Amino acid sequence: MALLVGAGVLGWAGLRPKIEGAVDEIRLPLRHEDVIRQQAKEKGLDPALVAGVIYAESRFRDNQESSAGALGLMQVTPDTARDIAKESGANTFAIGDLHTAEVNIRYGTWRLRDMMRRFDGNQVLAVAGYNAGPGNAKRWQDEAAAAGVPMTIQRIGFPETRHYVEKVLDAERDYRSTYPSELGL
Repeated sequence: MALLVGAGVLGWAGLRPKIEGAVDEIRLPLRHEDVIRQQAKEKGLDPALVAGVIYAESRFRDNQESSAGALGLMQVTPDTARDIAKESGANTFAIGDLHTAEVNIRYGTWRLRDMMRRFDGNQVLAVAGYNAGPGNAKRWQDEAAAAGVPMTIQRIGFPETRHYVEKVLDAERDYRSTYPSELGL
């Protein structure tokens, strides 16, 4: 079966990759991959994990703002951004900068790297800490250790954070398989 496209005929074989690409972009959007690759490399993070966090936080909508006041792609709060600016030696910083992809991803990956360091590379705890704060993630880690069991997603104390971690890790897997070249994997 062929479809008429303009004055020519395009068979399914030629149309299928275009349709699949459009479906991927709707189902699993990806933007700012150059900034994601650069910031992930600079901070020693997996670009697919960074994309997964962005997907869970904003679905790649640059001007996203939460009811808690978190801003941009990676949903960085103004207080967290001020702390990161101080610790990272940023000379000039304005809250409005969080609406720019480059600044937001730089600050969000700084926070994610900090969580990965605090939790010795444990992605479940790092992502939980990114969402619910490092104090909560540490408490869940300590509770699992006291019970003599491994830290798993099911041991996260907040249902919203459990769902968030699952969403990030599922998206990470999907970004890895769907966009390996775009993310430099």
